[in-house]
Amino acid sequence: MSSAADHRRPLPSESDAILDALPNPVLMIGPDGKIVAANIATEAFFDISTQFLKRQSLKELVPFGSPLLALIDQVRSSNSPVNEYKVDLGTPRMGGDRQVDLHVAPLTERPGHIVVMLQERSIADKMDRQLTHRSAARSVIALAAMLAHEIKNPLSGIRGAAQLLEQQASSEDRMLTRLICDEADRIVTLVDRMEVFGDERPVVRGPVNIHSVLDHVKRLAQSGFARNIRFIEDYDPSLPPVLANQDQLVQVFLNLVKNAAEALIDVPDAEIQLTTAFRPGVRLSVPGQKSRVSLPLEFCVKDNGPGVPDDLLPNLFDPFVTTKQTGSGLGLALVAKIIGDHGGIIECESQPRKTTFRVLMPMYSTSVKHADPSSRDGSAGKSSSASQGAK
Repeated sequence: MSSAADHRRPLPSESDAILDALPNPVLMIGPDGKIVAANIATEAFFDISTQFLKRQSLKELVPFGSPLLALIDQVRSSNSPVNEYKVDLGTPRMGGDRQVDLHVAPLTERPGHIVVMLQERSIADKMDRQLTHRSAARSVIALAAMLAHEIKNPLSGIRGAAQLLEQQASSEDRMLTRLICDEADRIVTLVDRMEVFGDERPVVRGPVNIHSVLDHVKRLAQSGFARNIRFIEDYDPSLPPVLANQDQLVQVFLNLVKNAAEALIDVPDAEIQLTTAFRPGVRLSVPGQKSRVSLPLEFCVKDNGPGVPDDLLPNLFDPFVTTKQTGSGLGLALVAKIIGDHGGIIECESQPRKTTFRVLMPMYSTSVKHADPSSRDGSAGKSSSASQGAK
């Protein structure tokens, strides 16, 4: 009579346990192109069990004519490892646009066998974009300081001279002096918005309930610019507090919701979805801190608008990049700066009828409750009023 232990799944070997602990998919391909072994991350990537994977040929899982198949042949012939970056392994079954970095190497102990490791580009791109946003913010800070000194002072003189001329001008000329004053005021307003980037005063941070922030932003939106838009909430009620400044988080999500609302102006079934979730696994180096910071808190603002043009998407958080005819392109740049100063990441994924702004941030910990990262790497800008949104 057999015991229950006889039917248990055998314990993995030491090497299998190490591979299963890796977050990246790793698989071994035999001489006939069949999958010989795969770790748990490979199951998640292809959404197929290991038992089924081992009955498959690799070419049945990847797109027709995929560069991965050619890389495997190249490694077999040269017997040396090869790396390839930004390769799309997306298929209709897996979903489109699954870009990965490929690391393909021969297994010398087993001739003809190839080891393939995949690293999804989404994580690598997050790190690249985070550094780009911080660099862009520093450029705007320097530009704002220069503009404040070199432009605002002469503009006040120009405006004053136009007002003096207006007193003695004819009705026709008075229109021109009024135009000078209005344009001077417009430039000063733009410079004032840019000066927000240069505000480096320390900001007090502590535990913030993100759901209170999102509820406040939703009420502001529904009482004004988004009164005709349906809101959908998908919250994780067990989410721990986020380490942040509450006023600045209100500013961030008010900008994101306002952008979403403006993209939905001509959409009949306009919807904005607010979601929160716990996503462990992403860690990031933050200026002023020696250790890498975990970013397990995910907050999303989604809309069913027309989407962001493909040519703007890579630079969407750069200053002066905007799709609006009257916009300055500083709203999302300020959002990226605030999130970056909090040690977080913001990214955008967009296609028609589905645009997602995703924010990843660290959670509050009692061991660092007195720490103030802004005193080391600069704080974000001043809080905006309820009516201020991304322009």
